Amino acid sequence: MSLNGQHILVTGASRGIGYAISEELLSQGAQVSLHYNSGEGEVKSLAQKYSGTSTQLIPADFLDMGTVRHLFQKAVNEGGPIDTLVLNAGVFLPHEPDLDTDSWWKIWKKTLTINLDACGMLTKLALDHFMDNDGGRIIYIGSRAAFRGETQEFLAYAASKGGITSLSRSVARSFGKHGIKSFVIAPGMTRTQMAEPFIQDRGEDYVLGELSLNRLTVPEDIAPLVAFICSGKMDHATGTTIDINAGSYMH
Repeated sequence: MSLNGQHILVTGASRGIGYAISEELLSQGAQVSLHYNSGEGEVKSLAQKYSGTSTQLIPADFLDMGTVRHLFQKAVNEGGPIDTLVLNAGVFLPHEPDLDTDSWWKIWKKTLTINLDACGMLTKLALDHFMDNDGGRIIYIGSRAAFRGETQEFLAYAASKGGITSLSRSVARSFGKHGIKSFVIAPGMTRTQMAEPFIQDRGEDYVLGELSLNRLTVPEDIAPLVAFICSGKMDHATGTTIDINAGSYMH
């Protein structure tokens, strides 16, 4: 499968799932705009590894909607029209119920701003762009938590991923006639730097005990599906959610 000629913007490309997605897309010949916040070294290394393929490295802090808007426009200015937007960047911040209310609320707001508000802004920018360019695709990296719920210290995370799921379905219903397709990929617990503190706290046996398979999901299990959606071969699955959770939750 070749993605030659496609321009794809990936948010949160410096680590974990976003890094694996970006590497998969680059290996299949796509031009990739790599968004990062603090992981400049990682995206530079990835760009150097695929130096024969066009990349754009674009920083943005998702707590600042001005830089989020600049991110999308810079990707277009430097790389040309975007074919697919992959919304992967996010945080997984605990806020225990026994925290004082101000501290609990601060983490809630930060989580929703990064995980949902920034996705909303980028969705708006992508819709405007795709309406002017004969369509495109948005792939949202959601979570099992949107459907199963999450543990008590991750209420904001689960709520943000639920919002993303509803947003994706609404985009699919409302803009399909304009050639705009929308998908959610919903991983379960995935071995990433972001999830590692949770895995260590609970213990790997606890996490594995929820799965139907014998090992934890890794980012490389998710990346090929993103590439397949980018190829256009799943366009008639627009509006759907694809679970990659090792059989830990089925709905």
